[in-house]
Amino acid sequence: MIAVSMISAATAVTGVWVYGKYEHGDLLAAVKPAVNYVFQPAKYSDNNAAVPGVDFENAAASAAPAVVHIKVMQKPKQLGSNPFAQFGDGFGGMSYNDGDDNANEGSSTPRQVASGSGVLISADGYIVTNNHVVENADGLLVTLNDKKDYKAKVIGTDPSSDLAVIKIEGNNFPYLSFANSDDVRVGQWVLAIGYPLNLETTVTSGIVSAKSRSIGINGRNSDAPIESFIQTDAAVNPGNSGGALVNTNGELVGINSAIASPTGSYAGYAYAIPSNLVRRVANDIVKYGSAKRAYLGVMFGSDQMSDADRKKNNIPDGNGVYVMDVAEGSAAEKAGIHKGDFITGINGATINTGTEMVEKISSLRPGDKIEVTYTHDGAVKTTTVTLQGSSGKYQQEQQQQQDDSDDNN
Repeated sequence: MIAVSMISAATAVTGVWVYGKYEHGDLLAAVKPAVNYVFQPAKYSDNNAAVPGVDFENAAASAAPAVVHIKVMQKPKQLGSNPFAQFGDGFGGMSYNDGDDNANEGSSTPRQVASGSGVLISADGYIVTNNHVVENADGLLVTLNDKKDYKAKVIGTDPSSDLAVIKIEGNNFPYLSFANSDDVRVGQWVLAIGYPLNLETTVTSGIVSAKSRSIGINGRNSDAPIESFIQTDAAVNPGNSGGALVNTNGELVGINSAIASPTGSYAGYAYAIPSNLVRRVANDIVKYGSAKRAYLGVMFGSDQMSDADRKKNNIPDGNGVYVMDVAEGSAAEKAGIHKGDFITGINGATINTGTEMVEKISSLRPGDKIEVTYTHDGAVKTTTVTLQGSSGKYQQEQQQQQDDSDDNN
């Protein structure tokens, strides 16, 4: 099954949990040294200059005040089972009475208080969080790190990226600066900051274990989902949704959004929306009320496509992202990119997967120009593409519209 997107493929990933054990033999024997060693105390270096370690304290101290607790008044909702769980409901929420004795009269589903996190991104009270934290909210209460409470309103949401912006009234709030998520490297230290399980401000540490991950979760709420997560092993749990992922400078590198878990609680992997996408979407919502999405207008296969599927769809071997179709009237078509080309780079950065391409384009706006490197009939080419606010129409969409028209005649 080919995953189709205007600029991205929402790739469904099945989480496979594998375990094993030694049934025979002595496990310790397998790691015993083959020879006898003479162990001696380690000597201190003669160099008096100490080697600096990773400083988590300064990063936590500077970032934590800008991470807020969001209490969401909402009606209960059913969540389907999925190994990739969005998290925002704390211990599952609590029933509440808003003072209207007749509000729930005759109703078997009282309102609940759900719990999530958010990040202040401006001194005048704009907060970025997850769409799934605030969707269908009847009311929002934001508690800052200093325990002060503020009522908040939703400014706008973007289900395709699972981001939302809310606002509290006031000035001189602490806020986080955005880091360039393109500079994030696998193996670097990061901190996850939020309000898990209805606890107070909680900071955990880990490393970036992967980049440009697509896990197929945003397709629940959008026909054109954007996914290119930063994967980390920093511990996150229900209630961390919308919280900060920061680097050791205390700068925002991502918004925590999902975990991979068979139970709904932390099991080793968490996923954050990269800061470049967060900044673009949040700025658009603040300025326009909604996100202005850019489209390249190419269709490509899933990054997890099997060799059998590649052969079935006549996809040849090659580096980069194979273009399975180009939409009519799209930015790609106007720039000379054709079906059968391999896109290998954007703005000088190497592109190996469709998810990497999604990350690059999703951080941009319609009208932005990019340099796309691609191979056409074996020749390497570079072209300037002006991104558009729509994808254009693919051949199969046009054929479907024709078929629907024929059915109505």
